[in-house]
Amino acid sequence: MIDFCSLLGEFGIKTFVFSSSATVYGELANKGGRLPEEYCTHATTSWVDGAGQPQVTLAGCTGLTNPYGRTKWMCEAILADLAASDPSWKIVALRYFNPIGCDSSGVLGEDPRAAPNNLMPMVVKVMTREMAALSVFGSDWDTADGTAIRDFIHVSDLARGHLAALSAAADCAAADHGFRVFNLGSGTGHSVREVVETMERVSGRAIETRHVGRRDGDVAMCIAEPSRAATQLNWKTEKSLYECCEDICRFLDIKLDSDTIAL
Repeated sequence: MIDFCSLLGEFGIKTFVFSSSATVYGELANKGGRLPEEYCTHATTSWVDGAGQPQVTLAGCTGLTNPYGRTKWMCEAILADLAASDPSWKIVALRYFNPIGCDSSGVLGEDPRAAPNNLMPMVVKVMTREMAALSVFGSDWDTADGTAIRDFIHVSDLARGHLAALSAAADCAAADHGFRVFNLGSGTGHSVREVVETMERVSGRAIETRHVGRRDGDVAMCIAEPSRAATQLNWKTEKSLYECCEDICRFLDIKLDSDTIAL
């Protein structure tokens, strides 16, 4: 990241968007509810929570659960320090929640070359009979159906979020010492079981599952608080989980049932 920023600086490119991740919230996700950006900051921050109570978050991170989240947090920290030290930089970090889906045209989609380790590609592998069954990591989480909950966002909504961030980068970053973070998520969580059942409805195909133990580094739930992006970027998600599944099936050329009623 340091070498990359040095190269950008040589060419006078000092406004850009960094792809971060909701994994920077680590164990804080298990507090339940939505995750505001203020839960993870790079400078001590005073703020008011959803209940109107004043809060203070100290700079740093809490309970990172895996190396991926640690690398994203470290990159954010480098960028925040860079912007604070040189006001000519305007940087926006987008904390992705769980991107899924394909372009609605059916032309662009996802086809992992290696074995996937995130949910939707594994669901697809089982649906297309490339895998025998979907491993559900934990059925005893503190959720309504016992399976983990995530905030899923359509990749087209994610792309729109990037455009919105680029358009507003200078103004947003300038208001926060040259570095600003935004959650890109819907604010709604869906469990593993809900994802499987929705894909089964859309595709008309059964998806075999098997329950196994919890996976190291996982959390029970991870849901975005999306209000900052809505107010400062004029952005919010537009596509539902059902539409994500439809677009995946369209890319895979799986016939959709026109009589199916969307959730």
